[in-house]
Amino acid sequence: MERMVNCWSWWLWVVVALLCFNVFVCECSGLNYGEALGKCLLFLEAQRSGRLPSGQRVTWRDHSGLTDGLLQGVDLVGGYHDAGDHVKFGLPMAFTVTMLSWSVMEYGNQIAAAGQLGYSMEAIKWGTDYFIKAHSESEVLWGEVGDGDTDHYCWQRPEDMTTSRQAYKVDAANPGSDLAGETAAAMASSSIVFRKSNPAYSNLLLQHAKQLFDFADKYRGKYDKSISIVGKFYSSVSGYGDELLWAASWMYQATGDVYYLKYITDNAESLGGTGWAMTEFSWDVKYAGLQVLAAKVLMQGQGGKYNSTLQKYQAKAEFFLCACLQKNPPGSNVDLTPGKHHNVDLTPDYLTSAKKQLMCPSAEIQPSELLRLAQSQVDYILGLNPRATSYLVGFGSTYPVQVHHRGASIISYKENPSFIGCTQGYDTWYNRKETNPNVVVGALVGGPDKNDNFEDERGNYMQTEACTYNVAPLLGVLAKLNGFPSQGNLPVVIQSDRIRYNSPVGARLPPSIPYPNSGVDNFGCPIQFLHTVGESWMRRGRKYYKHKVTVINVSNKPITHLTLSIKNLAGPLFGLQQSKHHDCLYELPPWMKALVPGHAFHFVFLHSGPQPQISFVSYR
Repeated sequence: MERMVNCWSWWLWVVVALLCFNVFVCECSGLNYGEALGKCLLFLEAQRSGRLPSGQRVTWRDHSGLTDGLLQGVDLVGGYHDAGDHVKFGLPMAFTVTMLSWSVMEYGNQIAAAGQLGYSMEAIKWGTDYFIKAHSESEVLWGEVGDGDTDHYCWQRPEDMTTSRQAYKVDAANPGSDLAGETAAAMASSSIVFRKSNPAYSNLLLQHAKQLFDFADKYRGKYDKSISIVGKFYSSVSGYGDELLWAASWMYQATGDVYYLKYITDNAESLGGTGWAMTEFSWDVKYAGLQVLAAKVLMQGQGGKYNSTLQKYQAKAEFFLCACLQKNPPGSNVDLTPGKHHNVDLTPDYLTSAKKQLMCPSAEIQPSELLRLAQSQVDYILGLNPRATSYLVGFGSTYPVQVHHRGASIISYKENPSFIGCTQGYDTWYNRKETNPNVVVGALVGGPDKNDNFEDERGNYMQTEACTYNVAPLLGVLAKLNGFPSQGNLPVVIQSDRIRYNSPVGARLPPSIPYPNSGVDNFGCPIQFLHTVGESWMRRGRKYYKHKVTVINVSNKPITHLTLSIKNLAGPLFGLQQSKHHDCLYELPPWMKALVPGHAFHFVFLHSGPQPQISFVSYR
């Protein structure tokens, strides 16, 4: 039985880290973040329910769920399927829209530069149009369409659905403060996104947000008590306190009304806002996110008489970031896999817009360190991991091909519209060993286990199923990384015989050795590589070469905290220190404090096979 609750929001903390830091990192990993950004939006199109628009780009999908809500006398056509099935779960769908909106709010310019702003806003509007329908009365919100149990008994395309489309609601008699609160957050945050481009629609969203917040606060209760059928899949383990504060935070962002700021501070203790120190942020647990939003208010100088409480929120937000950096006391940090991947869920540019360092219990952290770590997590997702596998489907050369996804695993309805029955889908399509006939591009699958192991099998839903709320926050992170001025690998100059000199590490280069470029190179990076290939020898039938790389500071300032990425290395390396954040990242040796202008240092590695990819990641 599938459990949607276990789809990882494995890295939502990354969003908070990036939203927190306005720092420059020269990213030369060679990964095309703009391409990945576009693919994420394609996944959201693949998850659409309802009558698809003429501009639908995922062409193997067709209309579905066109009678949703009919039996209850309400139009519930539209919205998103959450994962590889066809149920429309309101709580994770609302969180998806909130995170999409937050990404566009923070990185709209970068998303536009990547040519994806229009598609991003369409993705948000596809969700909010549905929520307008689902909020059919001021104190009524439809929170689920479909039955997870019966849905999972069938393996069908969404276009062929024969399972129950029963709809479930919360109201005054059957409250759902968590569901209504998250939907209010989605509507409030999206109203900010549409404020300039579509003010009438923005005002409509804000009107719904206000009513939903009042409804959530007035009639308090957990939605899984009122919609008990959701309990196996999206049970509200954290309760509704976090959603009420989260919604109020977004209401304040959208309106500037001090009523909501007062609500956040007055209820900080009773609803857990300043009581919980978190190592998680997800579709269920919002405390870390609202703590960051509260800290934003403080650092923007808007706290006024509420500053003392907002400072408590800020302290909890900083605890969360320190946990991600492994800088809290033992037992209070986020778990890491052997490949240095975080098995968690968060991220904004606020916390050091007012503070240059993050003070953690065991160390003082520079903004660039958290940003480097955030980038390493994204790179892990996109293929820089022990398995050399991209967990974003359709990105790179190696990615999951048996994604646990009904529509993707069955021949397209447009190619073969013949009806496929409930059990026929299991017999003919689910149990096949071949790759899926349709590539669900942009799906971020559940991913590896705590030991970096991954089995690409359709039945392994814990690892091969993808969820909308994992993809949504990735937009902002990819947009920020894509927005850095230097992209792609630095050119590595192979000169097997040209450069023959033995200058000590840190020494100025002889004037007879020309720099490949003068000043800062075309990628905006302050260093250049000179790569020489020396002697070779055979060992166990393989030919090995000695490689020497000279790293030159071509800027006019000293460089410290230099980090390099060396991929596909098949031998020992000397002269650099391996980073604690990732096996493929290397740093200056601890005794070398800085690389001054016009000087160089060397490192050597022994290698057999295709040339390793050497690139510049970051510096201070």
